[in-house]
Amino acid sequence: MEIKKVENKSDLRRFIELPYQLYQNDPNWVPPLRKEQFQRFDSRYNPMLNHCDYSLFLLSENGQAIGRISAFVDHLAVKFWKEPIGLFGSFECVDSDEGCRLLLETARSWLREHGMKVMRGPWSFASQEWGLVIEGFTPPPVVLAPYNPPYYNQQLTVFGMEKAKDLLVYYADSQEGFHIPERYLALAKKVQKEYGIKLRPLELSRLKEEITTIVGIINRSIGTNWGFRPVTEEEARAMARDMKPILDPKAVVIAEGPNGEAIGFSISIPDINILLRGLNGRLFPFGWLKLMYGIPHLKKFRIWGLGIVPEYQMKGVGPLLYCHTYEMLYSRGVSLEINWVLEDNERMNSALHNLGVKLIRRYRVYEMSI
Repeated sequence: MEIKKVENKSDLRRFIELPYQLYQNDPNWVPPLRKEQFQRFDSRYNPMLNHCDYSLFLLSENGQAIGRISAFVDHLAVKFWKEPIGLFGSFECVDSDEGCRLLLETARSWLREHGMKVMRGPWSFASQEWGLVIEGFTPPPVVLAPYNPPYYNQQLTVFGMEKAKDLLVYYADSQEGFHIPERYLALAKKVQKEYGIKLRPLELSRLKEEITTIVGIINRSIGTNWGFRPVTEEEARAMARDMKPILDPKAVVIAEGPNGEAIGFSISIPDINILLRGLNGRLFPFGWLKLMYGIPHLKKFRIWGLGIVPEYQMKGVGPLLYCHTYEMLYSRGVSLEINWVLEDNERMNSALHNLGVKLIRRYRVYEMSI
């Protein structure tokens, strides 16, 4: 086995193609679009790279790629966290503890050389694609959610990595008889009336401004939230560009206070993974037709993000946003995955438990001193 740093387009192609080879017989894996995977490592499309130093590495055996890993320092995150925490991601490996050791040791050495004291991951160059699945390997992952075989967790543990944080995923399906309890609907209406909150859908004609508003709420609301760091203006513009083709305005809720100020939001996106299955990561020749005609009819959504400004965080606005989102989509007979909630966010986990949604999946982020 040997490790090689990705240094050219040919190496990058092998790096990106590896998951399509490793998972080709896994019925739960959903092949992402190859074009988007290439763009993830191009700063023209992914502005996160502008505040990161990173390297990509390939593991080969007898000339055949069998593993990969990225090691990177997000300088914006390090500054915000005030801790020298380096990150690894894009982790894929055959079932070999030795192969995993070589990959993780390479990432650890690279991060140590760049002044980091802790290695954390798996962590992605895409927003919120963090951790490994440790419980709930089925059903298949929703859009922008990671997936992995169970043995990855054993590999990282054998190497010496330990749990940093678990991320919880919940699920509700109207076709399985889910209804928001009446007491919660009554509470939501009471909260809305008491604080003079107005709820409105996203205005697609003003998408750039709307995304800027949402990012403003994110950056005000993150506070000490584990793992988060501020979102830049460039990242906000990229978010608007990437989400526009799939956004349903009714699935994005913006909460405004009594003076018209934005105080919270909830973004739910249709689960296009349902349509990507079978395309093998390619839109041509007919994949684009499947997406174009299929997206408006999707009935499964993922709550991708929810944020509330600090002064409203203890006033029941979170459950209000959940209730309103579900009511807006309920007539379609939708299912809704809430992906994800920090395990120690007691207030949000308690609210979701009281709503009656099901815990279906758990991700784990690992870390170790280096």
